[in-house]
Amino acid sequence: MERDDDKLKDECGVFGVIATQRPVARLIHFGLFALQHRGQESAGMAVWDGKDLNVRKGMGLVSDVFDDKNLESLKGSWGVGHVRYSTTGGSLLQNAGPFAVDSNLGFIVVAHNGNVVNADELRNELISRHIRFNSTTDSEVITQVLANAPGATWPEKLKAGASRLRGAFSLAILTNEKLFAIRDPFGIRPLCVGQLTDGEGWVVASETCALDTVGAAHEREVAPGEIIALDETGYQVINHLERWEAPEHKAALCAAELFYIARPDSVIANKSVYMVRENLGRHLAMEHPVEADLVIGVPDSGIPAATGFAEQSGLPYKEGLIKNRYIGRTFIQPDQQMRRRSVQLKLNPLRPMLEGKRVVVVDDSIVRGNTTKGIVHMLRTVGGAKEVHLRISAPPVLHPCVLGIDTGTYEELIGNRLTVDEIREYVDADSLGYLSTGNFAEATGLAWDNICLACFNGRYPIDFKYRPGGAKTVLEINRV
Repeated sequence: MERDDDKLKDECGVFGVIATQRPVARLIHFGLFALQHRGQESAGMAVWDGKDLNVRKGMGLVSDVFDDKNLESLKGSWGVGHVRYSTTGGSLLQNAGPFAVDSNLGFIVVAHNGNVVNADELRNELISRHIRFNSTTDSEVITQVLANAPGATWPEKLKAGASRLRGAFSLAILTNEKLFAIRDPFGIRPLCVGQLTDGEGWVVASETCALDTVGAAHEREVAPGEIIALDETGYQVINHLERWEAPEHKAALCAAELFYIARPDSVIANKSVYMVRENLGRHLAMEHPVEADLVIGVPDSGIPAATGFAEQSGLPYKEGLIKNRYIGRTFIQPDQQMRRRSVQLKLNPLRPMLEGKRVVVVDDSIVRGNTTKGIVHMLRTVGGAKEVHLRISAPPVLHPCVLGIDTGTYEELIGNRLTVDEIREYVDADSLGYLSTGNFAEATGLAWDNICLACFNGRYPIDFKYRPGGAKTVLEINRV
C-alpha cells in the first residue's frame, strides 16, 4: 500500500535522573511528555530505590502507559525513561524501551536513541555465546553488549562495550552505582545534561526542552564520544570513544534534528532550534523569491521557517492552516490504514485568509509527496487560493537514513524518483523551491564537517553492509 505521509519518521527520546532523596518517577513522566514528539509508539521507565528495580513499559503515548496509580508504585530516586518510534524492529511491546538485563556487576538499564548498523553482527556473536534475546531491536543488542563487555568496573565495561558499536547512539544508562550518559563519536543524535534547580539531582535528556519541563538548568551537551558518570553530587567525564572512520567528519549532527525533529524550544549545538529554522526560511526567501500576497507555514515544524521567509521577503505572514491539536504527527502511526485520511483530519485551510490570494506555503520537507499534494489540493479547493507556491526549507531528501530516522526506501522517496519540476507537477503547485545544500549548511551556522547531510547527498559518516532503507527489519530478517 502506498504510504501517504510526507515526513521523516522520528526515532526515540531518552531521559534519566539521579536525585538525592526525591522520588523521580513523576519527573521522568514529565520528561517523557516533553520528548513525546520523538516517539509515540511506546513508552517506559525503570526506577531504582537502592534495593529493587521497578520497570514499566507499554504501547502508546506516555499518558496511555502511566497513571497516578502505577507512578506511585514506581518508587526510587534514580531512574531512566524512553519513548520510541520503531527504526529497528517492529512496533511491538517486546521492543519497547528501556531494556534491563543483569551483568556480573549488577543490573544495567539502557534507554537508546539512534540506530546501530552492526547490531545484527553483534547479536549473532552474543547468541553464539548462549545469550538470549527477547526482541528484534538494536537497543536490546546494545544493552547486552554493554552488560557482557569485559571490565572490572562499569566505566571499563561501558568503554569496552560502546567501542564496539557502529552508528548513532545517545544512551541514558542506569546501574546500581551511577547514572551514565554516552554519545557516539560523531554526535549524530543530541544528548544533554542538566541540574535540578533545587540542587538535589542531575538529569540527562535527548533535548533541553525536557530539562525545562522538569525544572532543570541546562549544564552542557554530552560531547561526541563522551562517557559521563552522574551521581547526586555532580557529573564527571570519565572516558572518550574514538571515531572509527570518516576522517572528513569532525562530527555529524543529524541535519533533520535542526529542520524537523527537535522541538523548536530546544537548544542543540549551542543554537536555538527555532532561530535556526527561521534562518533557513530567510535563506530560502533569498534563494527562491516569488511574487505573492502572503506567506503561511505548515504546522508545526514549518512555521519558524515561514516567519523567516516572510521577514526576508517583506511579505505578510498569516496563519492559513489550522491544526487539530488532538491529532498526532502524520507519520507517527505505523498502521497504514490509520494514515489514509490523516491530512484532512489534521489540517484545515482558513478560507477568509486565503481566498483569491497568491500564497507561499513553507514546509520543512517532502518525503513521499502525498501529504504535500493533499495540502496543496485543500488550499485550492477548500481555501480558495489563487496560486500556491511551495517552498521547502531543506534540500530534497534523496537518500534513506541508516542512523535513527525511518525515511523509507529509495523507491519511496519522491526526491529520488522525480526531478524538482516533476515533483511540482505531481503536487500541483504553481512553483516549487528547495533550499540548496550549501545554503542549508550556511543557515545552520555549523561547519560542513559537523553535520550529517547524508539524506541530501548520500555521504554517510559510517559504512554499513545493508541497503539504506532496510535497517528496520534487519534483526528480524537475520534472526538466528
